[in-house]
Amino acid sequence: MNLSRNLIDKGFKSLNFLHRQVLSMTGYRYGASAFGMPMVQLHTTGRKSGIERTVVLASPVTKGSTLVLVASKGGDDRNPEWFENLVVHPDVEITIGKLRRPMRARVASAEEASELWPEVIASYRPYASYQRRAKREIPLVLCSPR
Repeated sequence: MNLSRNLIDKGFKSLNFLHRQVLSMTGYRYGASAFGMPMVQLHTTGRKSGIERTVVLASPVTKGSTLVLVASKGGDDRNPEWFENLVVHPDVEITIGKLRRPMRARVASAEEASELWPEVIASYRPYASYQRRAKREIPLVLCSPR
């Protein structure tokens, strides 16, 4: 892995750690939304380690009780680790506010993604530039209660 990718990965991990700390320390009074989108904590099982991993993500679209997550990694050419984890272990948990719920994650089909992308971009315009910059199709993940 080259130095710049390593720094980017460490930056993402550091920001995520800080965001989780702010949520925890303030009882979700701060950091529970960003850019008009609710922030959630996604709890996955590490695909190699089997250890619980937690990441804070925006959920730009909600369809009933199903949350949409964007595996953008800021437009990086690689999928985020949390995405790789949930592909292997789709039973996840999501914390919204102080409520932690068991969910089942799945990658949106091409048809579902084409219908959802306009809503995702309407919620947060930079997702469009992330998709243009990435040399991969950015997956959308649908999380539904189990």
